[in-house]
Amino acid sequence: MAMTFDPFSELDRWAAGALQQARSGPRQMPVDLQRDHERYVLNADLPGVDPGSIDVDVDGQLLTIRAQRTADVAEGSKWLTRERPSGTYLRQFSVGQGVDIAGISASYDNGVLSVVIPVSEQAKPRKIAVQGQSEHVESDTQKSLTH
Repeated sequence: MAMTFDPFSELDRWAAGALQQARSGPRQMPVDLQRDHERYVLNADLPGVDPGSIDVDVDGQLLTIRAQRTADVAEGSKWLTRERPSGTYLRQFSVGQGVDIAGISASYDNGVLSVVIPVSEQAKPRKIAVQGQSEHVESDTQKSLTH
C-alpha cells in the first residue's frame, strides 16, 4: 500500500488547530436563513449539543441563540487528536419590525436547531386595487348627486 505525505495539508491542519485553540470567547454556529411565504426559517448546525443547553430568546428586536457543547473526556485519558470543537456557541440576529415576535418557535432535531419566525400581518404582501380615472370620476359624481 502506497502512502503519500502532503506537507501543505498537514500545515493547514496544524494552523487551523492552532488558530482555533488561540481563539477566545464564544464560537459562531453556521446558519441558513430563508423566507418561506409567511415566515422566516433559520436553521443552525449544532451537532453534539445537549438540547437542554440551547437557549433562544428575544429582547426587543434582538434574537439570541446560545448553546454549550462539552467534550466527553474519560478520566485518565489523553487526547491523541481533537478536531471537534467544544465550548459556548453564540449568534445574534436583528429582527425587523415586520415579524411576529410572540409567534417565534424553535425545535432541535438531528443536530439542527430550527427557529421559525412568522411575518407579522402588517408586513405580509398584499394586493392593492388600482382604480381607473373613469371609476374615480363616476364615484365623485354619484357622491355629489346624493348630497
